[in-house]
Amino acid sequence: MSVDAVRFLNDLKELRSFGAAGSGNGVVRPAYSDADVAARGWLAERMQDAGLRVEMDAMGNLFGLADETSILLGSHSDSQPEGGWLDGALGVIAALEVARVSQWPVSVVSFQDEEGRFGVTTGSAVWSGHLSQDHADELKDHDGIRLSEARQAVASMVTGPINPKQFQGFIELHIEQGPTLDQSGEQIGAVTDIVGIRDMKVTFEGQQNHAGTTPMHLRRDAFQALATFNQTLNERLRNVVTPQTVWTLGHVSLHPNASSIVPGKAVFSMQWRDADAGRLGRMEKIIRETAEEIAAARGMVVGFGQMLGLEPVAMDTTLRQAVETAAETVTPGKWRQMPSGALHDATNVARLMPVAMVFVPSIGGISHAFEEDTHEADLVVGVEVLAQAVVNLG
Repeated sequence: MSVDAVRFLNDLKELRSFGAAGSGNGVVRPAYSDADVAARGWLAERMQDAGLRVEMDAMGNLFGLADETSILLGSHSDSQPEGGWLDGALGVIAALEVARVSQWPVSVVSFQDEEGRFGVTTGSAVWSGHLSQDHADELKDHDGIRLSEARQAVASMVTGPINPKQFQGFIELHIEQGPTLDQSGEQIGAVTDIVGIRDMKVTFEGQQNHAGTTPMHLRRDAFQALATFNQTLNERLRNVVTPQTVWTLGHVSLHPNASSIVPGKAVFSMQWRDADAGRLGRMEKIIRETAEEIAAARGMVVGFGQMLGLEPVAMDTTLRQAVETAAETVTPGKWRQMPSGALHDATNVARLMPVAMVFVPSIGGISHAFEEDTHEADLVVGVEVLAQAVVNLG
């Protein structure tokens, strides 16, 4: 099987044009945005041209289906609010190229809302049954828009449910989104497992008041509670976590967010990731207890939003062996086994079928930023390894 590297790279660059923004190769293509919907329309045409049957479910997950039982390849095509051109898009376009040239049946998918405008890998979570459509529809983004409202943007493209039983397994090609491969000079990472994740909103409610006349010792300042929580949490997690464990306060909203008002409310996202489900649970206990303790000490109320999350997932042995053998064939000695610290749609799909993942380097380890990039030679090696893995499975 021989891929067309020029066609592959040209398609990847054309997909970037939907939502192109910022410096370098930046993309702004959040789920259900005009750019996202236009990109899915373009992808549907490309899938059709490749001889695939195009279908879309109610979430907006876009499938290009082979006519018989097939291996499913793909990723997602939505982006972060300030994202790069390869995160997810690489896996979708690589899957499309392999489907064009493969003598074995290959289907292609672009999952919706992997980047979590409404949760955590929302599109594949619903398709896999991890999250019900009714439950997902109640989720809101940071602007208060419900998913049920947002997904009307793709309603005209929806054909109905897609049966997962027609697929033998799923392989997702993705950029590493970390520095390991770039620093080592290796071209391919054969993923061994994907970490688990927990994500919830936390709210501190104090007392909004005048910033000039309220003495410091009488303030019930929600932002000060947040600052104390962040520092205290770092100290309390120190003896629980490993060097690979991460946690992030990524989105903060203050009310009323004015320079002359003591903030009465702070709402923030609390996310943590680890490869051990037990450790994720222990971290949750510490997070909740720390927030409750700080709120009580400051005369505040603390609230916890809906917990979203996914369990750690090990890659399927057979698919992983096909990937590793392909890597040694395409780029001998320039690949490694490695875990994924980032979350991916493959985590959800593993509920339905065997899964595997392939990584290519991220220059400087940068992702979720306009500067995200990968050398073209490494991109081509990635699609060649994906194609060879299909051959190995055939």
